[in-house]
Amino acid sequence: MSTSLSDSAAIVMPKRIEFEDPHAGISNLQEAEVTRVRTLRGAWRWALIIATAATILLCINQQFSLRFFIGYTQLNTEYFYLLIALMLPFTFLIFPGTETARLDRVPWYDILFFLLTFGAAIVLMRSVRKAAEAGWEFGGAPTTVIVAGLIMWVVLMEALRRTGGWSLLLSVLPFTVYPLFADAKWLGPFRGTQSTLEQATSYHVLSGESLLGIPIQAFADTVIGFLVFGTALMMTGAGKFFINLAFAMCGTFRGGAAKVCIFASVLLGMMSGSIISNVLTAGTMTIPVMKKSGFRASYAGAIEACASTGAVLAPPVMGATAFVIAQFLNVSYADVAIAAIIPAVLYYVGLFMQVDSYAARHGLKGIPRAELPKIMDTVKDGWYYIFVIALLIIMLLYFKRESHAPFYATALLLVLNQMFSKETRWTLTTINKFLEVNGRTFVELVGILAGCGLLIGAFSMTGVVSSLANDLLRIAGDNPFLLLGMCAFTSLVLGLGLTTTACYIFLAILVAPALEKVGLNRMAVHMFIFYWGMLSSITPPVAIASFAAAGIAGSPAMKTGWESMWVGSIIYFIPFFFVLNPALVLQGDNPYFAALGLMGLAAFGTLFICGGIQGYQAFVGDLRGAGALEWPLRVLLVIGGFVIATPGGGIMPISQWQITALGLVILVPTVLVALTLVRRQALVPSQLRAP
Repeated sequence: MSTSLSDSAAIVMPKRIEFEDPHAGISNLQEAEVTRVRTLRGAWRWALIIATAATILLCINQQFSLRFFIGYTQLNTEYFYLLIALMLPFTFLIFPGTETARLDRVPWYDILFFLLTFGAAIVLMRSVRKAAEAGWEFGGAPTTVIVAGLIMWVVLMEALRRTGGWSLLLSVLPFTVYPLFADAKWLGPFRGTQSTLEQATSYHVLSGESLLGIPIQAFADTVIGFLVFGTALMMTGAGKFFINLAFAMCGTFRGGAAKVCIFASVLLGMMSGSIISNVLTAGTMTIPVMKKSGFRASYAGAIEACASTGAVLAPPVMGATAFVIAQFLNVSYADVAIAAIIPAVLYYVGLFMQVDSYAARHGLKGIPRAELPKIMDTVKDGWYYIFVIALLIIMLLYFKRESHAPFYATALLLVLNQMFSKETRWTLTTINKFLEVNGRTFVELVGILAGCGLLIGAFSMTGVVSSLANDLLRIAGDNPFLLLGMCAFTSLVLGLGLTTTACYIFLAILVAPALEKVGLNRMAVHMFIFYWGMLSSITPPVAIASFAAAGIAGSPAMKTGWESMWVGSIIYFIPFFFVLNPALVLQGDNPYFAALGLMGLAAFGTLFICGGIQGYQAFVGDLRGAGALEWPLRVLLVIGGFVIATPGGGIMPISQWQITALGLVILVPTVLVALTLVRRQALVPSQLRAP
């Protein structure tokens, strides 16, 4: 019996997996942790498109000094209020007021909120020039301005509730009204200078320290441009390019589907800076393939959640919080992006090692090469994305033009896309969609950032920050390790109920000064706070990234959250490494050589931490072969790896050489014992089979 040529070809030529653009059906590249939104139609949709176009043009005018307003020089504060007037009112149209509110139409009370917000913003915008001349932020503002300020205060709190939920509102609201009773004796260490309602309102809405403070300044100066670039990148098909590139490069490795997930999330996250949008885009492609490759549904969701969470940490386009950090520290965004490189590398190296150990222990194979996209075909289809990203990085790091870089990169991207891509060439409909998607993201961020700005204003008004730092130092007994532990715990708890940006702002005001006073590097301290706030995305009971991934994986949400903590357990150690030695965030005198050595030690230690956590040690084997000593050996591997990875010197009582030697004293005998037991166990079956 013979087999025809066509039949044999069908047998030996497996179907190549086709990965489409993961952003094709995404209407919003989400920044906030809110998923129930209203899709605007008709006149409201066109109003959002026009307002978004005006916002982008205003930003371009401000950053490039194009002088759109002939014969008129716009103040920064007027520019900020114009952005608020254009974007904040749409919060009440896009985000429903209740869980039961209809999504197919805009109710009358949301239209009223829209009009009140727009009117108050315009009144305040027209007043800030006179306020700067007359010092109204400290008192003496006209009644009209006070009324507009009170309206703005109220609508900001409602905008916070709608974009960030009740937890964000209840965390921020008490602090915004705190100046009204700041002199009360029961406040203890929080006692400060008290203000009247008129004084507090004036300061909140007219000063450059509150509503118009650091968060809105970051949004207006740099965030808009990077969001425009990220949206343009995804709407030109970059998502498909990055996904296919990840599958082509990592798909054949052991546990390849999970490693593809990590690599794809890195690539997408580097361009979007958004955790939720990363889960919803990369996850739709990678989670089904992981499940098909043998990963449990909950574990596949956990890997995607952890990989996507790193999106806000991965340069060159980090999350909105990174821009706020730059404003807080009064440094360029490029400095923050450079500082994040090694923490981001360690984050993903740790996750990669975890997945590799898990795959090895469970015998999970890679995807056959014949089923994967070809690397050269993928690069040939999307080569111009590499040019665009290179331009962005050069302008950020070499020319230090972070406010201009994303606009130049976007212009180059659109020109190349129109010239070389027939599939994703833009039309008038695409431009409208581009503006709508950007507008929805702008609205989310303005609602959160403007409201959180009032936090800074409240503490600035009362002058309590300095005394609070001293109180924290007294409680901790000037012990930096205790302070770091307190900060990490507080970051995690706050992060469970707040967005990463809101959590960071809280702690940058309250805790960072105390950490800086004990001699820790400022950049390392702020990155430490940022990192721990970010980890709340995979930490139950909220774990927004884990829950989003669970929805795609079809696994129980809470189980996926706990799995995420286990998969990402190594990630909880990493912030302590770079705060102990700021060379890991490229700070200090000539830090690059020291950073390479410390990063190598951290990666080496991480290899053993992951081996202990997952029960499979690289170059040793499956630790189940150690029998009754499996768990003692695993614990020793984790301890030894952590000691090796921990930087010495600085605030540590022992030097780098001493701490490395201590780690080796723990690891060398542990690895030798494990290797002996595992190899002996492997010989037993062959001896039993011998004649």
